[in-house]
Amino acid sequence: MTLLPFLLAALPCLYWTQGVDTLPALKEAGIERVCVPPDRAEPWKAAGVAVTPLAPADLAGREALLVPGITARAGLASPTRVPWVNANGWRFRRAGANGKFSYEVPAGKAALAAAEASAYDADVVLQIDPADVPALGQMLAFIKQVPPADLPDVADMAVVDDDSPITAEVMNLLSRRNLLYRVVRTPSSQFPLNIKLGTKEFPVEEAADPSAFALKIRRLLTDDKRTLRVYGSEVVVCRVTGDAKHMRVHVLNYSGRDLFGLRFRLRGAFKQTEAYVSSTGRVQLDDQVVADDATEFSIPRLGTYAIVDLRP
Repeated sequence: MTLLPFLLAALPCLYWTQGVDTLPALKEAGIERVCVPPDRAEPWKAAGVAVTPLAPADLAGREALLVPGITARAGLASPTRVPWVNANGWRFRRAGANGKFSYEVPAGKAALAAAEASAYDADVVLQIDPADVPALGQMLAFIKQVPPADLPDVADMAVVDDDSPITAEVMNLLSRRNLLYRVVRTPSSQFPLNIKLGTKEFPVEEAADPSAFALKIRRLLTDDKRTLRVYGSEVVVCRVTGDAKHMRVHVLNYSGRDLFGLRFRLRGAFKQTEAYVSSTGRVQLDDQVVADDATEFSIPRLGTYAIVDLRP
């Protein structure tokens, strides 16, 4: 049995309303699967393309995601000049394995959207500008070259989700600060720190300033107990999965430009590493140091997406 159908199904699906005469352009980009309106599925199937019929009503029923990247906030003065990152990781975490999502992104954003969806193993349909077909194809090809790994999420704390918008914003800020958490419905004894709004320790009024609230959480957790720290960037968001034998760090760069020499600290001693960077392929990590039950390393040049595997 070939793994190809499974691998294709695990990738974000391109929603394509153009005719089968555009097949050569998709093939040239390496795109092997499309989602199309049901009344257009047969010609694509006859052409030998992996097709998922998707009715417009079903597409509309998916949760719409933000366009990922950096955005300016008009009229808002910020003394810290911290970039405002639109990232959807918290939405994927909140919805869990049953979440179904869609992107509608302008030119230049298809690759980042595909990377973000892949990093969180999300069920995503992509609507893109046709000019982005080559860039999307390159990102999907990169994702397929990385060895698959079915690993659980790593978390340092729990967030009790009450379905409120303010809890959503707290999760958003924690994700953007690379503070790893698990979404739960009731406090979990597995974690020493449970964030439940409306309690004495975490009053709702404090969460009205999500940035300050995230800083409070970081101080309560302490940097020494954080699984992951990222140095030198406010525009990189990570997901960490793993177990005692294998850790995987998904690194998403929302800046729209390459970043150089970005440094990471992962709790635990790891001597074997493999790193894959979009637009580059497999790379050697720089300045890897193992000390004090932690591993530090740098990615020499980070494009849109990188995956780092670490083993003891």
